[in-house]
Amino acid sequence: FQAVLAISFGVVYLLYGWRIFRVLVVISFGMIGMFLGIMAGQKFGSVVVGGLAGTVLLAFLSVPLMKWCVSVLGAVAGGIITSGIWYAFKLPEQYIWAGAIIGVVAGGMISFILLKASVMLFTSLGGSIITIVGFLALIYQYETNQAEPTGYVEDLIFNQTWFLPVVLILPTLIGMLIQNKFIKHSSKWDLK
Repeated sequence: FQAVLAISFGVVYLLYGWRIFRVLVVISFGMIGMFLGIMAGQKFGSVVVGGLAGTVLLAFLSVPLMKWCVSVLGAVAGGIITSGIWYAFKLPEQYIWAGAIIGVVAGGMISFILLKASVMLFTSLGGSIITIVGFLALIYQYETNQAEPTGYVEDLIFNQTWFLPVVLILPTLIGMLIQNKFIKHSSKWDLK
């Protein structure tokens, strides 16, 4: 059930993320705030209070700083994509951060030049991740419930370095193309 729910939500996120991106930005920054708050709470004695304070603080700050937050998420999406490409081509893993930095810079620059492209990038990548995880979970469930279970999904994920980057980047590109087509036909799309 969770996998089907993830696929359903992921497809909406992938194709129509530009319509709901404001909510997605607030949720994303709330989750970042929760993570940072938990880390701070571990040092100061209360993980729950730190997590709650971080969530509320960054979620509220993301509303007036929407353009900057979209730029940050676009930069993060660029970093994820380029580090995935680095990993897929079996380049030295100890330098994967170099590939990520290239993507962060490129994604950040695109975000400041073409904000719509940044919205399409991070919503397509987010939707792609959720959708693919749902599909892989369904396939894994099917595979393990066979009379003679095979290890195809595990082999693809853990032994084939090209697999995960390809199945994440390909739907991301398709989602960006479809979102671009939808945005062109939307007369009231604005970031303000």
